[in-house]
Amino acid sequence: MILDCDPGHDDALALLLAVGDPRVRLLGVTTVAGNQTLDKTTRNALKVLALAGVGGELPVAAGCDRPLVGQLVVAEDIHGASGLDGPELELPVGPVATVHAVELMRRLITGSPEPVTLVATGPLTNVALLLRCHPEVLPRVRRVVFMGGSTERGNTTPYGEFNVVTDPEAADIVLRSGLPTTMIGLNVTHRALATTEIIGEFRSMGTRLGAICADLMTFFAGTYRREFGFEHPPVHDPIAVAAVINPAVVETFAAPVSVELGGTHTRGATVVDLHGRTGRAPNADVAVSLDVQAFWRLLMTAVRALGAASTQPARR
Repeated sequence: MILDCDPGHDDALALLLAVGDPRVRLLGVTTVAGNQTLDKTTRNALKVLALAGVGGELPVAAGCDRPLVGQLVVAEDIHGASGLDGPELELPVGPVATVHAVELMRRLITGSPEPVTLVATGPLTNVALLLRCHPEVLPRVRRVVFMGGSTERGNTTPYGEFNVVTDPEAADIVLRSGLPTTMIGLNVTHRALATTEIIGEFRSMGTRLGAICADLMTFFAGTYRREFGFEHPPVHDPIAVAAVINPAVVETFAAPVSVELGGTHTRGATVVDLHGRTGRAPNADVAVSLDVQAFWRLLMTAVRALGAASTQPARR
């Protein structure tokens, strides 16, 4: 797996799951501008990897600092000025690769003895450029799994989800690439809520990592309550990683998916034809349901294992 991300509170949990589950061979991490600017999302990815105890062990490369078309609009209202507001996260981090994220992905894919799954939890800018600039890697990509879109409502515009709205052209390129693709949309991720009990479970682990996860989710809960009126915040991104580890966690339906590129009110919307009205062939497996308990078991097991392996105790 290669994880392309824009941390981001829920991206942080996705990173921890990808590192902490032994069934994943994480080849590298790439970053993109989205939840915050590229310098901040890259720094945040390095911080999370350091917290997970693998700082400096995995290649990390920074990618695109803006969408393919238009200007970047970050989600500071949700993730704060740093992109990971909440706990204190000043700690030594590993280096950033001297190559662009797209080049790192190309090298990792061509150098892998097995096909590679690309998991994207931010805007799809890096992935789209990889597929456009290096079509020779397509036979070596097993699948693209991305968190983005929705079969229903949006969260940035009435019908547009943040990752797709940030770079609709990139999402369009990926969905028209011909690669096996899985879309993990808001219709499913809104079922994975970081409730008071979930936050308490993180904190009861008794590790520094568990306490940081609890603090991250507490901050996240506050912004979702203020911006959306949600009692508990949904943790979108780790579901994309969970779907790779255990496909039974999500139920999917093969459907044609298009991205609206020109609508005055609907640019960035994912048009999912669940009832076959367009007559087009399916181009994505769209997540339609989630085993919520199985998902949280996967994530908690990974965070618990990483926390236990760390020598840093929880702060009192």
